[in-house]
Amino acid sequence: MKTRRGWRAGEKKTRSTRGAPVVRALAAVAGALRGRGAWVAGGAAAVVLGLVGAWLFAGEEQAAPPDPRARQYQDFDACMLTGDKGITRGTLAASAWEGMQQASRETLARVTYVPVTGPQSVGNVQPFLNSLIQRQCDVVVAVGTPQVQVTRAAAGKNTAVRFVLVDDAPAAKAETAGNVTVAKPGEGLKETVAQAIRQAVRASNA
Repeated sequence: MKTRRGWRAGEKKTRSTRGAPVVRALAAVAGALRGRGAWVAGGAAAVVLGLVGAWLFAGEEQAAPPDPRARQYQDFDACMLTGDKGITRGTLAASAWEGMQQASRETLARVTYVPVTGPQSVGNVQPFLNSLIQRQCDVVVAVGTPQVQVTRAAAGKNTAVRFVLVDDAPAAKAETAGNVTVAKPGEGLKETVAQAIRQAVRASNA
């Protein structure tokens, strides 16, 4: 299969080939202008250059072929709320993000993440969560103590949304209850997040 890079290389090659007659035409015009009939050649040059310009313009306007590798995503969004470090390697958010990406590859759900900037407090996190609800995210994954606290409180008021709480508190139960899934940190975090998104996608298509 020809990749986009390969196609672009072919395109450049095609354009350079198309340009070769242009160079020859210009050279011919320049030679004619040096002759006795320069004024006649000048008029001919204007015609030639006009035709050449139209020819090149038509060639440049050819539409690019579609990329066969482009994904056709479902109308389904899984969004993650993280701390100000985002998905920095080694963080819980990074592991959760890997699970989201895995689920996206399998289900073609769109996945995004939003880091909470500024104070990592309940009051500052609330507007960020509200924005995800307003964007109609189908799944909201929360990572971070204030993020989890705010999201857990909002779950009961947004029953149509699936919530995944990455919570390492001793009292948190690693089980599914209603529209909330608690994902405990550890080796199973990635799969727990991915499975929650898979189930939500299947439920939306049922």
